[in-house]
Amino acid sequence: MKRGSVPAAVFVCLSIGLTGSVPLIAQHQFGDQSSRRGSPSSTSSATDPGPRAGSAGAGGPLQGLAASELNVFSSAQPVFMEVDSVSGTTPGEEGAGLGPTFNGNSCAQCHAEPAVGGSSPGLASPQSSVPNPQVALATLNGASNVVPPFITADGPVREARFVRNSDGSPDGGVHGLYTIAGRNDAPGCTLAQPNFGQQLSKHNVSFRIPTPTFGLGLVEATPDATLQANLAADSGPKSFFGIHGKLNTSGNDGTVTRFGWKAQNKSLLMFSGEAYNVEQGVGNELFPNERSAVPGCSYNGGPEDATHMDASGSASAVSSDLINFAVFIEFLAPPTPAAFSSSATNGAALFSRIGCALCHTQTLTSGKSRYAALSNVPYHPYSDFALHHMGSGLSDGISQGGAGPDQFRTAPLWGAGQRLFFLHDGRTADLQQAIRAHASQGSEANGVIRQFNMLSPSQVQDMLNFLRSL
Repeated sequence: MKRGSVPAAVFVCLSIGLTGSVPLIAQHQFGDQSSRRGSPSSTSSATDPGPRAGSAGAGGPLQGLAASELNVFSSAQPVFMEVDSVSGTTPGEEGAGLGPTFNGNSCAQCHAEPAVGGSSPGLASPQSSVPNPQVALATLNGASNVVPPFITADGPVREARFVRNSDGSPDGGVHGLYTIAGRNDAPGCTLAQPNFGQQLSKHNVSFRIPTPTFGLGLVEATPDATLQANLAADSGPKSFFGIHGKLNTSGNDGTVTRFGWKAQNKSLLMFSGEAYNVEQGVGNELFPNERSAVPGCSYNGGPEDATHMDASGSASAVSSDLINFAVFIEFLAPPTPAAFSSSATNGAALFSRIGCALCHTQTLTSGKSRYAALSNVPYHPYSDFALHHMGSGLSDGISQGGAGPDQFRTAPLWGAGQRLFFLHDGRTADLQQAIRAHASQGSEANGVIRQFNMLSPSQVQDMLNFLRSL
């Protein structure tokens, strides 16, 4: 789309109301099989072809890394895949610091599909053979946890946030699915799980699934000014559609934050440190205090993950797990799209014509970086990394930084061709259902979805084929 211009087709629908909207699945019903791919999502005869088969086209290093940088990437990847136990004494689980509460025991457990660094596994499609690992994790090594009803073998990896505290004040924090109570490496710990059943009955639980980490070094290397200029571009079409958006910013220095579902994290280091502490319960140099560190459930000196002061050798060997995580993500290459069929090529044109590209920006360019492989590189995330109001249908009731309850970062679409679950809570594995879920009261996407709903079934199919080619 040429900047400042509005396609003629756009003006046709000024007086046409929203059609084809889909009832969304209530949060307490996320285990229902109707959320899986293949369930009826509209009257359209178009169907999501599902995750494409073949090579993952992801999980490898950036092109152009120096030999020393490639060595660090190769050394950091096993650290990202390391499995944690409480004190690092369990065979096959040599990482230390798990718990007292946790959602996973390895970064790669959650960031697994279609390759290490990706998003959630789960038996959501015929192409997937890995069940949600959170099911088996509940009782691993003697743990006495009960699997919550929203965690299923065919569903996505999830974290659970409570919207409100018991006194009605805002909560918004992650409540670990499991505790280390009962594990053979956690003698004496009796910490109970949260009462998820009670909170679900109060409609007080919101879910998040893992965000893919491919190509995020390029995103981190993109100047704030580039993101600001991109958000300000195409003001005419954006205004016509009711698209505004804003960039989330750090309360400390005012710079743009860009990682996480609400763009709440400033850097890959912060993103990694928070996840290590929240998802695995490991205290680290950014988040040194354990969560839920009740008496009888803390076994290690803090921070549990730290720089190896007495080590020598490679940068990876000396560095903490946290640094290894951040460097591994920083040097991950973007996912490689498939060759476009004629249908996908038509779908790409439609994607821009009906306004999707106004938020899902195809191309951005990184700035000057100390690493040549990240310096001044055009890349194709299909995201503006800005916050947009997504309306009542997607609102999760939670605020983070400058992001309100219904505001979310535009989800990058690179790699969508092999993604198993969609939307922040993984409520669907059907791309068409995910698209239509963008429309609800107060959503900035309503105008674009009106255009989508006017497409013929064959045009919808072209768009789905395009997205599954990314």
